[in-house]
Amino acid sequence: MIQFIEVHKTYPKQINRSPAHRALKGISFSLNQGQTLGLIGQNGAGKSTSIRLIMGYMRADKGKLILLQDENPSPLTRRHIGYLPETSSFPANLTCMELLHFAGRCCDMPKQLIMDRSESLLKRLGIWNDRNRRLSQYSKGMQQRASFAAALIHDPELLILDEPMSGLDPIGRAEIISLIHDLRKQGKSILFCSHLLDDVERITDHVAILHHGKMLYNGAIADLCAQQSTQEKDHISLQDAFVSVVQGKQA
Repeated sequence: MIQFIEVHKTYPKQINRSPAHRALKGISFSLNQGQTLGLIGQNGAGKSTSIRLIMGYMRADKGKLILLQDENPSPLTRRHIGYLPETSSFPANLTCMELLHFAGRCCDMPKQLIMDRSESLLKRLGIWNDRNRRLSQYSKGMQQRASFAAALIHDPELLILDEPMSGLDPIGRAEIISLIHDLRKQGKSILFCSHLLDDVERITDHVAILHHGKMLYNGAIADLCAQQSTQEKDHISLQDAFVSVVQGKQA
């Protein structure tokens, strides 16, 4: 589904502003069919740059990115992707139903299918009764649910979820985690990016740890935790294992 092979990306120096910044330094990882992968790291690790490359917002300087078995993905390829950005931005006058209709028509969905999918998703996400309210009147958590519905409206085979729990209360987080588990059972491939490592551990089996543009670990969570455990602790959490790996790199 996604394959990074020795990918490099540098942001050029800006006049009277920041110097050139090497965001990715030859990273390699893959997301296979039906797999759920957690992409984790501190701020500035390269997570957002990786997602921008996948979504075609920029191109890599070196290396190869294969998306849905396509080495030169076109905009049409991305019709098979559901993307939930970290920060949603909606036109102030749109209602939730209008947003879903727009998203569905962008993927050439028939109007009746859009209506059927919208009802199913919004009921599952708990905002069906608010479907005709303007998105500008939604709370942060409701906007996040609407964004999730827009990402799923066309029933994509690949999901890119960037901080999907942002703005959600504990009940909302539990509902979204349950939905993601259901998507996994359906065979969806999911790239999950979050700072909430407890959620990553509950949702994914594999993680890729980025640190200053380099890949520190890429593999099963169970193997990572086993490698970083000590004699005093037979089992440690992903949070503890992540801290141990990053601190070991900084030492």
